[in-house]
Amino acid sequence: MQRAMVSTSSKRLTSLLSLMPQRSYSMSRLVRLTPTVAKPSSPKLTILNNFNINRRFLASFPEHTKIVLPALSPTMEQGTLAKWAKKEGDHVMEGDLIAEIETDKATMGLEATDEGYIAKILVPEKSKDLPLRTLLCIMVTDQSQISAFADYKPEDESAAPPQPQAEQPKAEPPKPVQTQIQTPPPPPPPSPAAQAQPSTQSTGRVFATPLARKLAGERNIDLSLVTGSGPDGQVRAEDVQRYVVDTPKAVAARPAAELTYQDLDINNYRAVTAKRLTQSKQTVPHYYLTIDVDLENVLKVRKDLNEQLAAESIKISINDFVVKASALACRKVPEANSAWMDTFIRKYNNVDINVAVATPNGLITPIVFNADQKGLSSINFDVTSLAKKAKENKLQPHEFMGGTFTISNLGMFGIKSFSAVINPPQSCILAVGGADRRIVPDDKNGHRVATFMSVTLSADHRVVDGAVGAKWLEHFKKYMENPASMLL
Repeated sequence: MQRAMVSTSSKRLTSLLSLMPQRSYSMSRLVRLTPTVAKPSSPKLTILNNFNINRRFLASFPEHTKIVLPALSPTMEQGTLAKWAKKEGDHVMEGDLIAEIETDKATMGLEATDEGYIAKILVPEKSKDLPLRTLLCIMVTDQSQISAFADYKPEDESAAPPQPQAEQPKAEPPKPVQTQIQTPPPPPPPSPAAQAQPSTQSTGRVFATPLARKLAGERNIDLSLVTGSGPDGQVRAEDVQRYVVDTPKAVAARPAAELTYQDLDINNYRAVTAKRLTQSKQTVPHYYLTIDVDLENVLKVRKDLNEQLAAESIKISINDFVVKASALACRKVPEANSAWMDTFIRKYNNVDINVAVATPNGLITPIVFNADQKGLSSINFDVTSLAKKAKENKLQPHEFMGGTFTISNLGMFGIKSFSAVINPPQSCILAVGGADRRIVPDDKNGHRVATFMSVTLSADHRVVDGAVGAKWLEHFKKYMENPASMLL
């Protein structure tokens, strides 16, 4: 009878549980509840546990949106929250700037995609090395909901972004430790024939062995003060060591000058640039080709063009000719306008020239798109405007990410020639030196004075063979020395 009652109770409990909906709930990124199918292994336990958690969640926090760190560039793996443009409680409109994010390329703005209020900021300014999708802040649609997030914390505390470390007090320099110098036992008295003699002769010259001179130099000892025990008063190493023991005060090392320095923080852009250039030098088989270019014809054409463009306030530079000639040479030798992609070589149909620009945050390479199809005035406008935006940190990602060939010009600093590091995955970079006047042979007059410029091509030997690199420089030289051919 008792077994029958237990069986009946079990059947009723099973029937009752079977009427409950077989669902559980999980939280989406926007913290909205989404039903999911419960696991068949333990449906009752899953339903009850998840249901209770979601009820507490809904009771604690209103509906809200989580703002996470997005990937602002294809190569971005982490970022630095440089500055908050809004504070907790501020009203935000669609398109408003929320924060400034420092990526591996530049500092970019994080904009709001919807209207709302900043309810909680979870990452302080200057937080570095934040991984992608780090929770930055919480937004709500109603101002009255802000107070509900006063004590909000991320669900996974272990995934919370690292807090900026407080400055540690500078460690005091260690106190000097006094070391007692043990005096070795005195040597046996020398024989009369080996009595110590003065180490200086009437000429004032000091006779000493090389080892003795080395020891004396390390200890800042004047050898003329050391009595030598060698032939004719020659100073030996043991004489210097004995002098150190007998007169410790006289041989005290000169106090080193106090070293002062300043430690500078490394921003994300400089850190990534250093990583990429180091990787380039370690993995890309560089080789270098240098050639001299006669600039006399370019200087004449440049002078004529600038006189014609004076009314438009346009001033063509030698660098504009270099960009144009490089683009046309890439069109003639497409191997130089290619990239190593590990398992294949990519030949670009477009010739997009990167021009290196020095900025306070480091080197950046904005792009002159389709440079082979542009005139000198258009190239001048692009280079000038891009350089200005780069120095003001206003470049957009598409203006510096990519490119097929890079030019680095240090001629304005008086550098005659140098070798540049390839910007992977590109296969070539041209290093441009300064112009100088030289005396060169001349068939008519015997000699003449001309202006020359040295350029060095750094090439990836996996993509561009030596003869191909030389061919590229040959075309570049022809375009520069006969600028009218750039119009063909």
